[in-house]
Amino acid sequence: MSSHPSHSGQLARRLFQLYAGLALYGASSALLVRSGLGMEPWNVLHQGLAERTGLSIGVVLIIVGAVVLLLWIPLRQRPGLGTVSNVLVIGIAMDATLALVPDAHALVVRVPLMVAGVVLNGAATGLYIAARFGPGPRDGLMTGLHQRTGLSVRVVRTALEVTVVATGFVLGGTVGVGTLLYALAIGPLAQLFLRLFDVPVSPAGSRAVAGGRPRRAILRR
Repeated sequence: MSSHPSHSGQLARRLFQLYAGLALYGASSALLVRSGLGMEPWNVLHQGLAERTGLSIGVVLIIVGAVVLLLWIPLRQRPGLGTVSNVLVIGIAMDATLALVPDAHALVVRVPLMVAGVVLNGAATGLYIAARFGPGPRDGLMTGLHQRTGLSVRVVRTALEVTVVATGFVLGGTVGVGTLLYALAIGPLAQLFLRLFDVPVSPAGSRAVAGGRPRRAILRR
């Protein structure tokens, strides 16, 4: 019984990391939008769809996340608290940040926005994955396809990201040096911040915890 306060404190920390990480992820993605120098692959698609539909990019992100989550059903993936929260919180945080941060026109402002967006996105990824409340919808799609097809995670992830970038670009999404920088830097950054924010989980921890496979698979390049 004496360990109960410790478990409660651990859960509180994990919940804080989850929502802080998701909010920071949305905010960092908004910085990449404002830089105008390219975004992470899925947000290229979200921006392209936003351009075509007139919806905000955050709303599009939520809709696409919900659709991707439906694809988990035939793949027999199980969502956790972090999965559902991912669908909602990132889109809301992204739109809120875009409302606060104005468009940048000078390169001297756009480059720091791009770099800050990539670095903060890495920190956000480490925060919410280390909380161990389940992978995001897109990460679960990747691991589900990997398990069902037998293809390597690297091949599945590359195929998904090339597809969404190409589709987003055709629809009007921004592809640029920021997209390349993100692709090169996000793996090492996420690994660094995962180690920094890791929360050891006891056997009595939450049943919403993601298994080890998604955590490793998300960061394999």
